[in-house]
Amino acid sequence: MPSRSQQYDAIVIGAGAAGLMTAISAAAQNRNVLLLEKNSKPGAKILMSGGTRCNITQNTDIHGIIAAYGKPGRFLHSALAALGPEQLIDFFNERGVPTKCEPSGKVFPQSDRAQDVLHALLESLDQTRIDLKLKHAVTSIKADSAGFSITTDNGTSTAPHVVITSGGKSFPGCGTTGDGYPWSTHFGHRIVPTRPALVPLVTSTDAWPTQLQGITLPDIELIVRNSAGKQLGAQRGSTLFTHFGISGPTAMNLSGIFTAASNTAKLQLEINFLPKLSLVQKKQQLATLFRRTPKKQALTVLGQLLPQRVAEVLLDQSDITHIQKSGEVSKQQTLLIANSLHQLSVIIERTLGYKKAEVTAGGVALDEVNSSTMQSKLQPGLFFAGEILDLDGPIGGYNFQAAFSTGYLAGLNI
Repeated sequence: MPSRSQQYDAIVIGAGAAGLMTAISAAAQNRNVLLLEKNSKPGAKILMSGGTRCNITQNTDIHGIIAAYGKPGRFLHSALAALGPEQLIDFFNERGVPTKCEPSGKVFPQSDRAQDVLHALLESLDQTRIDLKLKHAVTSIKADSAGFSITTDNGTSTAPHVVITSGGKSFPGCGTTGDGYPWSTHFGHRIVPTRPALVPLVTSTDAWPTQLQGITLPDIELIVRNSAGKQLGAQRGSTLFTHFGISGPTAMNLSGIFTAASNTAKLQLEINFLPKLSLVQKKQQLATLFRRTPKKQALTVLGQLLPQRVAEVLLDQSDITHIQKSGEVSKQQTLLIANSLHQLSVIIERTLGYKKAEVTAGGVALDEVNSSTMQSKLQPGLFFAGEILDLDGPIGGYNFQAAFSTGYLAGLNI
């Protein structure tokens, strides 16, 4: 039986990273907050992120976070000034979650348990000021001169302020199914077309990357080019080869180029297996190794530089048999292997889509939101925070930082 209407100072829709931080921040301003979550548990994406370790932020300063987002990063100035990376780390440290920084700059809880991050957030909810309601899916949002009426299957609640923190479309199994977009357009907001971001890349089943299933190479370079050969993006770092194609930070950071393309077949992905060396240096090193060990198989020699299965693929792509002796490799064949080491290409057919995307690109247009408060420029009392905004950053804790910071700033202003 639906309950009668209840009045709050603010209603926050979505109990993920942005929603939880919004509620915590607002309660600290003595606001009575209703936090609505359609799932049976809060923080679903927090628990699964970072391989269930939760990469909460990046070991950098405010300027580093902004720079990682490119031009849209300027929108985050005020949010990061309110809660920057250092303050976010302090927030968790003070709540019993010591953190550690890995060589990549990623900041994790020392325990490697995302559950500890969520527990700290839930423990920070002021139970006297925050009413967390689970399994409360919002069915409508209406506004009038008195404020907003939020209806769920369990009744209607009212407040002068509403914060939409319902996320995007990535990992829909977590409940992020784009619910906030129609609510936003109802109040006149423009939604920048959405697409998956930070998502693994899929090649054809017979393409060479699938032969390397399970191999992770810690330092290779991936380059995306268009049909004219123009470089559209490049990433260097750890790359994972899988049964469906290519994953890992490098591939996922480049995935937005493919999801934005009308035809991925017109794009080419190049892999540089030894980015520390130029093409000339690769050729010289190979020639030296082959000359010094003429009786060894070229495959064995190449295996000194890369894992054996990678060496096999490189020889296959260079039309050289696995049993050919080093002393039998011609200068032309050496150049072919060097070229394969330097820029072996593959066509990306598609990505794994929203189902495996870590974030959603697109969302509520930033120019319609006041970056100093997170309030809508079109509808007084309406606020946004987190992934519903047209903001998507690279892998490394940047997206969680933006979610926590925009949520914190919204909470300060309701």
